[in-house]
Formats: sequence, C-alpha cells, structure tokens
Amino acid sequence: MTRPQTVFHPKFLRPAALLPLALIAAACTAPLDYDLRGQIGAFNTTKAAQTATESRPAPDSRGLITYPSYQVAVARNGDTVADLATRVGLPAVEVARFNGVETRDPLRKGEVLVLPRRAPDASARGSNRSPGGVDIASLAGNAIDSAPASSPNPGSVTTTTLQETPAKPAPTRVQEGPEPVRHKVTRGETAYTIARLYQIPVKSLAEWNGLGSDFAIREGQYLLIPLKDPNAPAPTPEATETAVTAPGQGSATPTPPSATKPLPDEEVAPVANVTSEPKPSVDVEQPTRASQAAMGYPVTGKIIRAYSKGKNDGIDISAAPGSAVKAAEAGTVAAITADSNKVPIIVIRHDRNLLSVYANVDGIKVKKGDRVNRGQSIAQLRGTAEEAYVHFEVRDGFESVDPLPYLQ
Repeated sequence: MTRPQTVFHPKFLRPAALLPLALIAAACTAPLDYDLRGQIGAFNTTKAAQTATESRPAPDSRGLITYPSYQVAVARNGDTVADLATRVGLPAVEVARFNGVETRDPLRKGEVLVLPRRAPDASARGSNRSPGGVDIASLAGNAIDSAPASSPNPGSVTTTTLQETPAKPAPTRVQEGPEPVRHKVTRGETAYTIARLYQIPVKSLAEWNGLGSDFAIREGQYLLIPLKDPNAPAPTPEATETAVTAPGQGSATPTPPSATKPLPDEEVAPVANVTSEPKPSVDVEQPTRASQAAMGYPVTGKIIRAYSKGKNDGIDISAAPGSAVKAAEAGTVAAITADSNKVPIIVIRHDRNLLSVYANVDGIKVKKGDRVNRGQSIAQLRGTAEEAYVHFEVRDGFESVDPLPYLQ
C-alpha cells in the first residue's frame, strides 16, 4: 500500500519557521563576525583578542634567547640543569642557584632558565687560533713534520699550503623591540595569580616558560611575562569602565516616615517625681576552684611559641615584665638552678610523677623543698617589654609532654 504524500504549500508555513531564514538573510547584509566579537548569544571573544600575546622568540643553536639586558636558555629534550649550563658555557652551580634548582634536576623540553650573566660568545670558546684566524700550533707541527732530513739546496725555500680558516660562528642575535619582564616567584603565588596580575592568558605564560600541564611553579623561579600583541584591539571604554554616578543620583530617595507624619506627643514625668525601684540582688556563690583544668597558666598572656617535640619542649608565654609567675599546681620545689646563660630555672614536683618547669624568671620567692600551692607566686618575669616571656614545661618523669592538654 502506497502512503499518500503530503505537500506543503508556502501559505501553510508558520511564522516561526520563517524566522531562521530571516536571520540568515539579515546576516548576509552585514559583515560577518568571524571571531565572535559581537554579542551573538553568550559567546564573546573580545576580551581574549585584547589580551593576545606574541609568540616566544626561537632560540639559537645553543638554546639562547638574547635580550639587551639579559639572556635566557631553553632546555632540550632530556636536559638537566648541568647539561644546559655546559651548553651555554656557564658554571652549572651558578645557573642552578640563580633559578632555585639543583644541578642534577631534570628539565622539560622548552623550559626556560634565566641566566645570571651573559653567556660567553661561541666563537671565543675553546679557540687556540691567533687573531688573524691561523692555528699557530697546527701550522708549526705541520712544518716540522714536512721538513726534509737534509735539504739539497740550503738556500731553497719550502712552501706550505695553509688550510682554510673555518668560518666564524654567527654573532649572537639580540632580540629587537621591548624585552619581557622577568617576574621572580614569591611564596604563595601561582601561575594563575601571576597571569591575572599582568592581564595575560595563563596558557601564554605556560608556553613562554615551558611550564607543565599542571602550571606548577616554584618559589624563586624566574618567569618571562609574554609581550602583548601590538596588533590586538585596544579595550573599549564600554568594556573596561563602569558608569559611576554621584551619591543620590540615579535612584529616587525614599521619604522617611517621620517627614510625612509627626510623632505623637509623649508625656514624660520629671526626673524628681520618678521613684526608682530597688534593684534585685543576686547571690553568686564563690567558685570552689578557679579552674577545672589539671594545671593553671603560670602567667596571663599570649602563647608566642608552641610545643614541638625535640625542638621546643614547652611553650613560651609572653607577659609584661615583672609579672608574677605562679605555680601551675600544688607541689614541692624540687630544684632551683640556672642555664648556661645564668638564667634561673625552677622545677616543681607534683603528684603522679609530674614535673613543671619555669624558665626565664627572676626574683625567686621560694627555695628548694618548699611546699607551694596552686596559683602561688614563686617568681617574677624577667626581660624587657619585647623579650619578657616565661618558658613553661610539663614533664612526665624525664619525658617532655605538651603542656596545653593540662592547661585546658
């Protein structure tokens, strides 16, 4: 069975079906926007075109890119820092130190290292020739080897054909035009923050410096900032500036309610006629203990150095000079000694084989064998306003432990 064919007549076409045709016809009458810099839908590449950068110059045979005031070297496949430094004729340790790397570190193909000073000219490296281009040592050796044992004619002259002097290497080509900025990476910076700082694409930053796919950079690394493309369109004021109006302009100021309707009159009694009610009294019981912590702070101040096993066996608490240093817990004064700088140290023994140590104190008020209570003043804080602190330790036997769990 043959299906009947449906024939559409132009008069039955919907207006919505004619809309795309009208758009295409309208586009043919205007210049085509090949790079989508117009407002076609949500696509707009104006900003990308305005931040376009030039390509990095090609290096010479040794991998050098020379600018008027500095040089950079581009790594080859399989290079280490030492390989690159040897190729350009500079000490590997000097190049590595300047770029914050080690001499044996591998480099990516295309990675850039900034040279600490200008590399020696290739024509002057390993040359034993005279200024005129003749190899004196080779010429003398050839003359001795070719001289006859006994010359038949003492007055005769033997001639030797000199070899052609090899062509001199081409002089180092210095890049023309502006030279890129060298940015030294500081702690906390990323490739993205640096790209935003100089308003360049992060991809261009990576291509100029041979960064990896993760755009990782290191502290102390020098990065070349790509040069802006001089043919890029200048940003328009509409794209870079936002209209700013003076305060009060651009929007209507609402009328406050108090301006339309006055407040009602309020009767206020004179102060002399106001009788004050007695304030309620609340009895607050005195705490039976100042703190529920196992120990109390020896001074009231700020912890300026935390506990670190093997590095700082206690905590350092700053306070005003002359502040009272108090016993962290009840116990017996086990020792009063001093360090190598003759700074007094107090050791108090507590229950459960615990010891508390107080260093950098002065004006000691107790002696060995005294029984002290928690919070009792045992000394004063020594030092100036900038250096006044007490070094406080808690030891379980001979092992130092973090004091903070005992103080909290």
